[in-house]
Amino acid sequence: MKPLRIALTKGRLEKSTVELFEELGYNCDEVRNKGRRLIMNVGDGEFEVVLAKAADVITYVEHGVCDLGVVGKDTILENGTSFYELLDLGFGRCRFALACKKETDFYHGYGAKTIATKYPNVTRNFFEGKNMDVRVIKIEGSVELAPLVGLSDGIVDIVETGSTLRANNLEVIEYVTDISARLIANTASLKLRKNEIENLVSKMEAKIG
Repeated sequence: MKPLRIALTKGRLEKSTVELFEELGYNCDEVRNKGRRLIMNVGDGEFEVVLAKAADVITYVEHGVCDLGVVGKDTILENGTSFYELLDLGFGRCRFALACKKETDFYHGYGAKTIATKYPNVTRNFFEGKNMDVRVIKIEGSVELAPLVGLSDGIVDIVETGSTLRANNLEVIEYVTDISARLIANTASLKLRKNEIENLVSKMEAKIG
């Protein structure tokens, strides 16, 4: 049988996942010395690792070309859930937050607010939960710019330290939800390769504590 294939989100989550694999005793030299390769073996061929952008990790898992994936909860919330979420891996922690210019009474007044964000689905769901009517503008670059130039009343974005907000005279009004890296599984793989997946998950759980 071919090895399990796991899609990892490139960057910091990739680095933290590789560190976790090494703590579990798997040899990750191929991943650490990947060069331009996009598919690598881990351990003695126990499984393969595929490197991809966050949203693509979900796509590969949903379509079954990868059995498992490691991706941030932010991407899961924005891009749907046609897969199983198996485990909170505990790293990559940050939060979604609503922020606006300092000394602004965001919730004052009756007109619909305009919100700039890279995460329109998360933003709409958040304000629907408040029964608030908002206009959402999708931004690809620095979301913090939008309220500064008058494009929006506020932003919904990922906040780690808050230093970028402070540097641009913005402040958090309300936290939306906590985020961390999650292990997800293809629905068919979870049935067909149940024992292999459960074995790996058990090892991860024991290490994470």
